[in-house]
Amino acid sequence: MVQTLSASCYSGSPVVSAARLTILHVDMDAFYASIEQRDRPELRGLPVIVAGSPEQRGVVSAASYEARVFGVHSAMPTAQARRLCPHGVFLPGRMKHYARIGRQIREILLQFTPLVEPLSLDEAFLDIHGCERLFGDAVAIGRQIKERIKTETGLIASVGIAPNKFLAKLASDLSKPDGFLVVHPQEVQAFLAPLPISRLWGVGARGEKRLHALGLHTVGQLAVLPESVLLHHFGESGQHLWRLAQGLDSRTVTPDRDARSISTETTFPLDLDEREILRTCLLDLVDQLGTRLRHEAMRARTVELKLRSADFKTRSRSLTLAEPTDVTEELWQAAVALFERHVQGDILPLRLLGVGATNLVREQLVQGDLFEGERREKQAKLDRTIDAIRARLGRDAIQRGSLLDSPDG
Repeated sequence: MVQTLSASCYSGSPVVSAARLTILHVDMDAFYASIEQRDRPELRGLPVIVAGSPEQRGVVSAASYEARVFGVHSAMPTAQARRLCPHGVFLPGRMKHYARIGRQIREILLQFTPLVEPLSLDEAFLDIHGCERLFGDAVAIGRQIKERIKTETGLIASVGIAPNKFLAKLASDLSKPDGFLVVHPQEVQAFLAPLPISRLWGVGARGEKRLHALGLHTVGQLAVLPESVLLHHFGESGQHLWRLAQGLDSRTVTPDRDARSISTETTFPLDLDEREILRTCLLDLVDQLGTRLRHEAMRARTVELKLRSADFKTRSRSLTLAEPTDVTEELWQAAVALFERHVQGDILPLRLLGVGATNLVREQLVQGDLFEGERREKQAKLDRTIDAIRARLGRDAIQRGSLLDSPDG
């Protein structure tokens, strides 16, 4: 599905209009479930649900579009998914396999630009500024990427192209599945105006109700308000919403190797308040974070927990370690300590959960602790072994679920 907006609808912001069309958001459609359907053709057209077992406090990792019709979505408890879709095909995750395919896709993206910012295995931002003379404009590059991924992996990517990250991601989300949506700079206001207010980044169910109470149901209605009105009602979050409603986003595409911090996060389809499910999601995020740190030969002095509640409020809490680390268990102990300390009833339910590594140092610059060296080396060796197994067999070849039951967790 290829879409582009009509320029004749333009009524909008000169600030956005001055921007260039250089940002792409590439997002694989139902990534894990689509891989299973690709590998087992008899599953095509069936509701496929990749999830852990109820006995293991499992949650849904991915649901095919056929399963989503029944209300199944990621981060849902497996037991609930079985009640909603008892005839679904439930499969254990093969994260090792998915990770290998994710790396294959990443290599395709890097052939078009070095400015690739991964958000997860199946999602990334690209900045193609300066690459146009080699591959054509942003639209041409987007089409080539989509075709290359389909040809080389047999999988479908949705692509959003826009002047900034917020708009590009929104474009890819709105055009799924098999989407290709271009938002030209002069079309931003026409694109945003009719969208429901919930499409603004960070607006959950509770925040949507607060906005509705003010008579705001669409992005266009919010965009015409003075910024001061939103500041009065929502504080800094109001300023954030106002900027997004204008189509403004100043974030740059930052590859891991150039980042001052490395982080990974997930936004839940529905707000979550079940602590065990949130802990399971946090473990998976920490596992991804440790892998990325080791891949970039970086270690973190500080671990940061990011929480966004249903009322727009985003909180970040951090813990500085005695020594920089890239060891997954040490990252997990810090993250879960922050989780237990700060994820209490007043912040639940959560709309978003994230974990980050800051105050990064290059691996070779780290001075070890003589007394902790043996224990850390054992953990580091375990991480290297896990990384190697996953590189060959996929991320789900080996799991870290035991950390959830550790005495310090």
